[in-house]
Amino acid sequence: MEKHGLVRIIDQTLLSQTATEEQVREFCEEARPYGFASVCVNPVFVPVAEKILSGSGTAVCTVIDFPLGAGGTACKISQALGALDAGARELDFVVELALVKSHEWDRLTHGLMSVTEAVKKRDGDAVTKLIIETCLLTDEEKTKACLCARDSGFDYVKTSTGFAGGGATEHDVRLMRAAVGESMGVKASGGIHTADEAWAMVKAGASRIGASAGVAIARELCITP
Repeated sequence: MEKHGLVRIIDQTLLSQTATEEQVREFCEEARPYGFASVCVNPVFVPVAEKILSGSGTAVCTVIDFPLGAGGTACKISQALGALDAGARELDFVVELALVKSHEWDRLTHGLMSVTEAVKKRDGDAVTKLIIETCLLTDEEKTKACLCARDSGFDYVKTSTGFAGGGATEHDVRLMRAAVGESMGVKASGGIHTADEAWAMVKAGASRIGASAGVAIARELCITP
């Protein structure tokens, strides 16, 4: 992968609880020329991002049941459909961690399958990613959560919300890639601030990078708008 390819797999991300609409507008306008995979914002700002990014080739991404993942299946579906109707095309869901920690794998898979079926029924081209929050799980739980995501039809598994005290590690990305094989994407997110850190995640198996520093990484690679 060459440097432009790296930039094209970045989800440029602004999920601060205190971000204002003006800041989100500026963030999207700054991101638009770089050709990122997506710009990821909180659900309330999806219409703003969609208006600015329309026609750019950069998708609007948002987060669902974020950051705790504790709203349950119906909550996830409701938020997801609302986000799609508002203009989002990529959805990053937080796994129901209570089910992971209690090892209720069949129940988890069933709920996740209900989510993906509802999303795909509304928009067959929508991209779904499942955040498993690796810093809170054992390696066995990470692997099993990834398998549940794969079996329920998600497009990606993702390492972290960035809100739980830990981010992406090369170890976790390798583990997740080994679990899902080449059948789905792996998104490394959390604590990635430089091009070297992003390259390391790609070499470990990531096919998407979540970062608030996407523009800084592009500039580090001497990519200009």
